[in-house]
Amino acid sequence: MAKKKKELSGASGRPVPGVHVQGLRAEIVRQKIPDTLETNYMPYAMSVIVSRAIPEIDGFKPAHRKLLYTMYKMGLLTGARTKSANIVGQTMRLHPHGDQTIYDTMVRLSRGNESLLHPLIDSKGNFGKAYSRDMAYAASRYTEAKLDAICAELFRDIDRDTVDFADNYDNTTKEPTLLPTTFPHVLTAANAGIAVGMASQFCGFNLAEVCATAIAYLKDPDIDLLETLPAPDFPSGGEIVYEPDAMREIYRSGRGSFRIRARWRHDAKANLIEVFELPYTTTVEAIIDKLADLMRAGKLREVSDVRDETDLSGLKLTLDLKRGVDPVKLMQRLMKVTPLMDTFSCNFNLLIAGTPYVLGIREILEEWTAWRTECVRRRLHFDLSRLREKLHLLRGLKQILLDIDRAIAIIRGTEAEAEVVPNLMIGFGIDEAQAEYVAEIRLRNINREYILKRVEETTRLEAEIADLESALASKARLRDLIIADLKHVMKKYGAPRKTALVHRHEVVHYNPEEHIEDYPVHIFLSRGGYLKKITPLSLRMSGEQKYKENDGPSQVFEARNRDELMLFTNRRQCYKLRLFELEDGKASALGDYLPAKLEMDEGESVIFVCAPGDYSGWLLFFFENGKAARIELSAYATTSNRRRLTGAYSDKSPPVMALRLTEERELLLRSSDGRGLLVHTASLSPKTTRTSQGVSVMALKNRHRLQSVEPAESAGLVRPARFRVRTLPAAGVAVRPEDLGDLPAPLI
Repeated sequence: MAKKKKELSGASGRPVPGVHVQGLRAEIVRQKIPDTLETNYMPYAMSVIVSRAIPEIDGFKPAHRKLLYTMYKMGLLTGARTKSANIVGQTMRLHPHGDQTIYDTMVRLSRGNESLLHPLIDSKGNFGKAYSRDMAYAASRYTEAKLDAICAELFRDIDRDTVDFADNYDNTTKEPTLLPTTFPHVLTAANAGIAVGMASQFCGFNLAEVCATAIAYLKDPDIDLLETLPAPDFPSGGEIVYEPDAMREIYRSGRGSFRIRARWRHDAKANLIEVFELPYTTTVEAIIDKLADLMRAGKLREVSDVRDETDLSGLKLTLDLKRGVDPVKLMQRLMKVTPLMDTFSCNFNLLIAGTPYVLGIREILEEWTAWRTECVRRRLHFDLSRLREKLHLLRGLKQILLDIDRAIAIIRGTEAEAEVVPNLMIGFGIDEAQAEYVAEIRLRNINREYILKRVEETTRLEAEIADLESALASKARLRDLIIADLKHVMKKYGAPRKTALVHRHEVVHYNPEEHIEDYPVHIFLSRGGYLKKITPLSLRMSGEQKYKENDGPSQVFEARNRDELMLFTNRRQCYKLRLFELEDGKASALGDYLPAKLEMDEGESVIFVCAPGDYSGWLLFFFENGKAARIELSAYATTSNRRRLTGAYSDKSPPVMALRLTEERELLLRSSDGRGLLVHTASLSPKTTRTSQGVSVMALKNRHRLQSVEPAESAGLVRPARFRVRTLPAAGVAVRPEDLGDLPAPLI
């Protein structure tokens, strides 16, 4: 009898789609890729998006919420600190993803780590520092923690049905799906997360400014947000390069970026710079590493030493300066080339009812207001139901007031205890809850004074119930309750801004060319790819130029130290190089080897170099097939600092010569079969495309090629008219010895 086919189970116990086992032999069943993705990958992706990486309207991810709620249930809001290991262990009842991930979350929320502008955990011990990469936090068994005082605003009224609760992972306890924050915590806490196919990046805002903005928004939804919420605020301080239009766009779309830079001071007496606040996005070690790299490369000669002098008083990065250094210009340069100035990118991606949305600040305030209004409404409903229950019981007690002796007689005359409540219900016409309340009254309280006080309480309860019903029916009353909570938070927990604002027009940007000395130089390019930059003084004092064996000069021209060079290679690529990036050389040195300097591809070599200047004029390319391309030099200009351009010229035929043309001139073309042709550059029409094949200039016979191109004035032609033609292309005429004078080496 055939064995029954059974499915192979995965780690979760569910069958693996497409795999079946028959006996000891596995059978592979084909399955479409979309079906596999939908079955296996999509649930995982949605779990990461909804349950891990993207925060919700209360400003928390599930890991944050589970940790804080556990600490709240442990009594750590008002109690003393306890060991972090104890908190981590208790949190695993709600978050079974390992103790280290829980502790990492606790570290970031702690006051000691300084990751948040308004920390949520009051910590004791070494929790590391957000601005330090290498300052590791201590193990959980050595540190202690409790909830910070501001957490009272996160959990206020949580036991009054303000939020929903759900089962934990093993259905042994309940946990809140959201925390009923009384202020827009989603805007005050810096939060970042990477999900599947999407990410979230929130910058923190100042608590007092957020509360003031929320109050203003509740009163007028069309307010200008920049008036009360000018810019983000970071626990690390620093300075934001403030651009109102860019910030307004971030507030509108929920996406964008702004620059934040370090704050520093100059000690003229000690001749040093102290950096005491860093951008939120970097660390002190990253800055030191970059400064050390610049010093090793000889690009930071103004600094003699860099030290990290951070201590218990706070961050301090010290730069010892050499004599005569301008600290302002130096810091302008370092802001440009080091993480002392960095960019913070915003992506306000938020989960609303389980669906991710990228929202602007106004939309976030709208969603938070709607959610907070529902929390307040649920709290009022909870209070109202409790008051109604109490009023109902007191009304039953009022019935007893009519005849206390009769109530006592009913209780005394009842034989069975279980019959007391039914007999009271029948005797006074009250319901079971009221009768149960009366029956539970102690004997000492069965007096007229006690009962009259309880009955008088009904008047107060009726007034409170009417007030709550009025509040529930009035949007203005609900709004006033939210505003009152916001004012309380702003007054009790508000603090001044830490991050200063510097307007864009106040920032002096570093221009490297302003700090580069400009002087004339001579450029020597060898056939082997070596480039030398030599000053005129050094050239006059030097002897013969040194080259490697079997190498020699290819191009020699004059330039200036600030000039840019374009270097064309045999692989149709153009590299750009600034001359000040090269050290001044000597005739006795070989120079810089360009393939290594420019990180060229294997087998790639330089065939032509020119200084484009302002990119006016043209480049002439002559190819072995007799064609010439006149390309506008502006075709090689780029707006970005690109160091390499592909497709620098046509690939239809190998190049013979390239020439920068600033004015029209006559050139002598010579072919491999001994013919010559004079061509005037004015007859070549310019092209705007770099890869243009150009036009046919010299007609060549089979197996022959264009061999050289040189200026007519240096060719020594005795009868130049003999080599001129009226129309192109032309084959040219044979070059006889008597046609030429003393020829220099052709420009190849």
